[in-house]
This record gives sequence, C-alpha cells and structure tokens, in this order.
Amino acid sequence: MELWVIFSIAAAFAQTLRFALQKVLAGGALSPAAATWARFLWSWPLALVLAVAYARATQANWPELTGEFLAFGLAGGVFQILATICTVSLFKQRAFAVGITFKKTEVMLTALVGFILLGDAIPAWGAAAIALGFVGVLLLSDPPEGGSLFNRAAGIGLLSGVLFALSAVTYRGAALALDTGDPVLTGGVTLAVVAAWQTLILAVWLVWKEPGQIRATFRAWRPTMAVSLFSLIGSWSWFAAFSLMNAAYVFAVGQVELIFSLIVGWLWFGEKLTTRELLGMGVLAASILAIAFIG
Repeated sequence: MELWVIFSIAAAFAQTLRFALQKVLAGGALSPAAATWARFLWSWPLALVLAVAYARATQANWPELTGEFLAFGLAGGVFQILATICTVSLFKQRAFAVGITFKKTEVMLTALVGFILLGDAIPAWGAAAIALGFVGVLLLSDPPEGGSLFNRAAGIGLLSGVLFALSAVTYRGAALALDTGDPVLTGGVTLAVVAAWQTLILAVWLVWKEPGQIRATFRAWRPTMAVSLFSLIGSWSWFAAFSLMNAAYVFAVGQVELIFSLIVGWLWFGEKLTTRELLGMGVLAASILAIAFIG
C-alpha cells in the first residue's frame, strides 16, 4: 500500500471522530464558529513542537516559508474555516452520516478545482464518475420528512463541498511550494502555520461577533482538546498526503470516512437512515470508488 493511501485513511478516521465531537459541541453551548475554533485552538502549538522535534531528530533543514507557500496556505485556511462552519451548521439539521455525505461533494469538486488552479487533468470517464456523484447528492437533497429538492440543508452541504475543495487544492499548492522532500515534515510545518493563522482570525471574529463563545470554549476545554487532538492527526495526515499525490485522488481514498461516519452515527448517536438516504450514499460511494481508480 502506498504511503499517501495510508495517510489518507488515517486522516479520514481522525476526521470522523473530530466531526462527531464537534456535533456534540455544536449541540451544546458552542456556536458553529466556536466549535470550529476549538479544532485549531490547541492543535497549532502542539503541531509546531512536534514538527521542530521531528526536524531535529531527522536532521532535516527547516523549510523556507516562501510567499507562494504563505499565499496558498493562508487562503486554504480561510476556505477551511468557512467550510467547517457550514458542516457543523449542517449537523444541526441532518443526521451525522448524511451530513458527512453532503460534505463529500468535495471529492468531485476538488477534481474540478484542481484542474482550474493547478492544471490537474481529468479523464473523460473521471468526469462521468463526478457526474454520478452529483446524482447521489441529489438523492440526498430531500430531508427525511420530505420537502423541496432545493432546501437549506442541500445548499449548506454543497457550499461546504465547494469550500473544502478550494481548501484542499490550495493546501496542495502550499505543500508543493514548501518542497521539503519529506511528507511528514511538510505536513507538520504546513499544519502549524495554517492552524496558527486560523486560530488568530477566528478569534478576532469571535471577539467581534460572539465574545461569550470564547469563554464557553475554554470552559469546555476537555472536549475541545479532544477535538484539537483529532484535528491535529487528521490535518497532518491530509497535508502529508497532499505533498505526495493529487488532492482529488487523496480525497477519493479518504471517502472511507463515509463508512466510518455510518458506524459512528449508529454506535454513538443511535441514528437510522432511510432507504432513500442509503440509496444516495450507495450511488455516491460508486462515484467515489470510480474516482479512486483514476490515478
């Protein structure tokens, strides 16, 4: 098994646990923005310490933080914040596993964004797999109780996918610009810089718009530290994988998160899925498998 595949699976597993904890936090005293801030708050200093320790242990040179790296990395950080807020907001409207599946539009959209921004070509049958994925999304667009096809949950989920796609491609651009030759060091340095930036700008937003949420986040330090720990593992693994492989392929393998989310939703939240939702997930999973074989 190739190293980037291992990183992708590890990232998907850690991300599933992190989103489950954020669902719990968002259902309590924390707003979606504060639940998002919780994932960065404790992770960036730990990532920095671990990256420095790794560089010293391997006698690797600390990479130069070029303007290109900072431009891609900081843009990706903003996109990821907005995408995560959308996802946490979605959890308040839909079941956990369905919310994750909506977010998975990022897989199809990352291929398109990667082509536009980085010139990553998409084969014809890859485009067909992307179209199949959108069929799965449409099947998931109605809430369990029925209603309009174009509802609020569908819009938030699709927006989340667009933003996550933009963040993935810009993060890959940052990883390529760093050029350390070591995916572990690349992942650690990228995570430390991006997470510190995200902590700062989201803290400014919370002070301005939701000042009470900062205190609430610190009061909930036990679950927020757990969120940050899983965020650290997941993000480091994503960045390491991005340094080795096209972001669309990384996300394609990372769709194992869909299975993880079903298990978590069943065991943790006691959720049940409708036949329509299972069908939509099945169609989307077929698209995911097709994309996984493109590389």
